[in-house]
Amino acid sequence: MPEPQALYRHRGTRAVARMVEFAPSTGGLALWVKHQNVSELQAFWASGPLLVTDGRTIFYSERFEALPLPEQVGHVAHEVLHIALRHPQRYLVLQQLLGDVDLALFNLCADAIVNSALSHLSWLQLPQDAVYLDKLLKTTLQLDLPVDKALLQWDVETLYRALDDRGAAPDKGKVQSHSSAAAHKPSNQGQSSRQPSAAGQTAAASGPSQNADGQRAARARAMGRPTQRDLVPSEQTLGSPESQAELAREWCERLTRAHAGDGAHSMLRSLMADLPKSRTPWEQVLRTQLARSLSHEPELSWSRPSRSYLANQGRSGPHHRMPFEPGTSPGRAVPRLVLVVDVSGSIDDELLQRFGREISAITRRLAAGVTLVLGDDRVRQVLRFEPGRFKLDQLDFKGGGGTDFTPLLEEAERHVPDIIVVLTDLDGPARHRPRCPVLWAVPQMAALMAPPFGRQLVLS
Repeated sequence: MPEPQALYRHRGTRAVARMVEFAPSTGGLALWVKHQNVSELQAFWASGPLLVTDGRTIFYSERFEALPLPEQVGHVAHEVLHIALRHPQRYLVLQQLLGDVDLALFNLCADAIVNSALSHLSWLQLPQDAVYLDKLLKTTLQLDLPVDKALLQWDVETLYRALDDRGAAPDKGKVQSHSSAAAHKPSNQGQSSRQPSAAGQTAAASGPSQNADGQRAARARAMGRPTQRDLVPSEQTLGSPESQAELAREWCERLTRAHAGDGAHSMLRSLMADLPKSRTPWEQVLRTQLARSLSHEPELSWSRPSRSYLANQGRSGPHHRMPFEPGTSPGRAVPRLVLVVDVSGSIDDELLQRFGREISAITRRLAAGVTLVLGDDRVRQVLRFEPGRFKLDQLDFKGGGGTDFTPLLEEAERHVPDIIVVLTDLDGPARHRPRCPVLWAVPQMAALMAPPFGRQLVLS
């Protein structure tokens, strides 16, 4: 029977205690992280890295205990910053955006940023062949920047895009690289959930991408070695867009508070450009905006007294008259939404379906009717849907030519809506401004274009 304290120990316990001793605030970030010992029966652990992370848990191999304590601290601090900066999750998000992302090269970029952030500390020791951001930039991009300035300018996504000059594969965006495809291979059946997945282990151990490296990628890859690949991204740690945004915000706040608490003794060399950014998903913004505009708001009714007025009439006595208190009545029977769709806009089918499903779910939950106005330079079609019956993905959009929002907005306002949502790429004039709120839903390619009025929502 193990001692009670042994149940809460892991191979990195001594390293975490030393981190907290020398940098209580930033070292204490390790206490927000899960720690797990693993067996080296698998070949991956026998010849691979000493410890890895999936973005939530640090997995320790048996060989980790043989390291001197300063080296253990360096490894644990390195993995803690990977988790705090959400590098595994950001790899998966970047892969969803680009399609083909080389995990080994991304891991190298993340390592360079983390090692540079820790390089000023004397109470821990990083590996002798560790990659640093300033040296990586000088070797690959011929940029001679001091490390503090480099950390304030480069985040992992920007660095990866600058270094990834691999040859384009056929049907890029549909065919994944060897390493990125391995990162999403289904795990072995019956495998314990407490171990890093077989897919993640394969991804960390896999070789270079099948795409031929350009000069920058080749130089960068030569600075690392396979046993340094410590990121094993797992889609199980990604979660919903809402949870991603919330966790990114939480970790950013923890890092900022910890850095301020430790001052000169902070594990962070500076407040880096690589801090996790909280991006509120467009679905959440859309739900909030429509719920605020379409929710039932009671109105005062002077034709009926309030319940409190009626209840207190008997308590006021025969010679006292209470001031009249009006009651309330529903402001409207059914909230009204008008959705204007620019049929000449460049919005792909998948994004259109996601947007349609979100609108359908919101209106069904709020019991709101929808009026759909289709057009480009003039109104092509007007359709009305009862609450809960709106299906945007089942409609056929046909249009052409230029776009003029003026007749579309005039038609939308004619239906006296509570809010107007315009799905468009913003390429056209709008000479009419409705009296109700207007929300412009635009694709990523139109994110930098300013709407003529109202609020802009970027769909990504």
